[in-house]
Amino acid sequence: MTRPGARVSEVAPSRRPAAPRVRTIAAVPSLSDLGQLPKRLVLGRPVRSDRVGESLLPKHLALPIFASDPLSSVAYATQEILIVLTLAGTAFLFLAPWLAVLVVLLLTVVVLSYRQVVHAYPSGGGDYEVAMKNHGQFAGLTVASALLTDYVLTVAVSVSAGTDNIISAFPTLNEHRVLIAVGLVALLAAANLRGLRESGKTFAVPTYLFVAGIMVMIVTGLVRDFMTDSPVVAESASWSITPEPGYETLGGLALVFFVLRAFASGCTALTGVEAIANGVPAFRPPKSRNAATTLALMGGIAATMFAGVTAMALLADVKYAEHTCDLVGFPGDCETDPQRTVIAQLAAATFGGDTSVGFFYIQAATALVLILAANTAFNGFPLLGSVLAQDRFMPRQLHTRGDKLVYSNGILLLAGFAALLIVAFDADPNRLIQMYIVGVFTSFSIGQWGMVRHWNRELRGTEDRQQRAQMRRSQLINTIGGSITTIVLAIIVITKFTRGAWLVILVMPFIYLLMRAINRHYSNVSRQLVPDTDARTLPSKVHAVVLVSKVHKPTLRALAFARATRPDVLTALTVNVDDAETRGLQADWDRYDIPVPLTVLESPYREITRPVVDFVKDIRRSSPRELVVVFVPQYVVGHWWENVLHNQSALRLRTRLQFQPGVMITSVPWQLESSMGHDGAPAGGPAPGDLRRGLTDENEHTPYG
Repeated sequence: MTRPGARVSEVAPSRRPAAPRVRTIAAVPSLSDLGQLPKRLVLGRPVRSDRVGESLLPKHLALPIFASDPLSSVAYATQEILIVLTLAGTAFLFLAPWLAVLVVLLLTVVVLSYRQVVHAYPSGGGDYEVAMKNHGQFAGLTVASALLTDYVLTVAVSVSAGTDNIISAFPTLNEHRVLIAVGLVALLAAANLRGLRESGKTFAVPTYLFVAGIMVMIVTGLVRDFMTDSPVVAESASWSITPEPGYETLGGLALVFFVLRAFASGCTALTGVEAIANGVPAFRPPKSRNAATTLALMGGIAATMFAGVTAMALLADVKYAEHTCDLVGFPGDCETDPQRTVIAQLAAATFGGDTSVGFFYIQAATALVLILAANTAFNGFPLLGSVLAQDRFMPRQLHTRGDKLVYSNGILLLAGFAALLIVAFDADPNRLIQMYIVGVFTSFSIGQWGMVRHWNRELRGTEDRQQRAQMRRSQLINTIGGSITTIVLAIIVITKFTRGAWLVILVMPFIYLLMRAINRHYSNVSRQLVPDTDARTLPSKVHAVVLVSKVHKPTLRALAFARATRPDVLTALTVNVDDAETRGLQADWDRYDIPVPLTVLESPYREITRPVVDFVKDIRRSSPRELVVVFVPQYVVGHWWENVLHNQSALRLRTRLQFQPGVMITSVPWQLESSMGHDGAPAGGPAPGDLRRGLTDENEHTPYG
């Protein structure tokens, strides 16, 4: 008998006479359950598992999905360099273009290095897989902890920076900063829960509008500066900056440390580059080639925009300080009024003020792309979580796809942690960004040195000259990438440790130890569940125990089911906590002529659970090979509050009995009237569950005794 709403198809048996018929039951989703309505409004209809190939991405959608983070980082990477340089006033702003050149060169090296990764490891594990296969478990889990931390920070930083740009256009929203940021995280999570292709279409337009807008702003600004008499001048060009104490006269090692710190801040332009290597399975075939092409496009566009914005900021003489009150000439209240972001100042100066269409276009596109840049993490985190879960380093739930063929649990987990960070740091991108790139460059460095080992191993097994030459070239690229990213990682840790990086350095070992503990648990469980001879040994006999509180329909149903199993011994068991009630029960037992003796356990202290557990233990103690099956009648209710009024004794008994070896617990559900209609059947007439309620037809309410 099949449940309503299901299709049954039968596969013809093979010619062997002993082969059984195979029945395949395919569930048909139904939207009739009102409890599913909110979920369906957010997510839409579920998608069949056999349509997973339809969610694969072409390059024009993969670019905004996986590269929105590095593309959008131009909105704050230049600003981060200026924040550090202006700690010493305006004396060292001349270093900004040289630092930008170094960042662009580093971006080029990293992109070239990751092109080798997507070809060698197209399964989507990225740096984690590279480290695990070439360095071992310690390095692999270190990379995984770094990437997981980085993805959470990507969401927090991107959404906070997007909120910052919204506030630059509408300063009155500053007091609602945290609420806006958390709400945006929730919207992003909902969009991603709807599926890859749907979120890709949603995010593609703002990303391309942002790229087009920044390119137009850069070209317009450069044309005005070099080909007209109206150069671009920022609103802060006439301001000056008060140096922070101790930064007035930098020299020697202090100056070197200062410059390295500014360079480390500019390296935020590289965040998110690794997401494409982790998202190769989401590309259309040929996956590796399409991912490598997308990487090259992303690198070229990001480098061009970052260099252009930095050049424009210097030509327009933008001033931006870590503390607004250090800006001499700032027109507002430096304690409460926010300063405009670098992008906002450039847009206003280029397009004719903060009321121009161009200004609002750039601010809207920048805010949108920064918010949507978090989508890089919403795709990378669940994919990495799925790989880790498959390797038993994360809960298995992270490996399960949801209704829309996305890893829903990973998306929800990421959104929760990101919202927590936003609240903890008041959605301040300048505070969050100090922790941002530690994890990025940790995975960069370990992954690139892992690729060097990979090519060493491949070279030992290859004799073809042309292939060896190609491998040598790839190995050289990864060696350069590993060397540079390791140096940058050291710079980041040294220069940013006291400014927030210490928190990431503390969290990463915790995540590493957590993953090791999860893996040990799964390994122990697997070891314990390996079949052996004892698992196949039949019990000497079966002793069924039916728990009795009153003579009513649930009790008679449980007795009927127990008798149907044909046990060797059948015991109807009750606990005497009230003499009068027990005598009444015995009288009812005799009156209904129930063909099973009633066993009464005395309980002078009015306990129910302990006497039943002790009775079961005594059975097992006297006959260790005997299987005890305890039948527990249980009400099925339709309202949450009814559970408070019923089933408490049954719950306590099941909880205690499940820890007893050789004991099985069988719940016998009895549906009360309040539960009718909750299984999708019509409220009137015969329905699924009538058997549990003991109804033979619409009008007959006689229990099966």
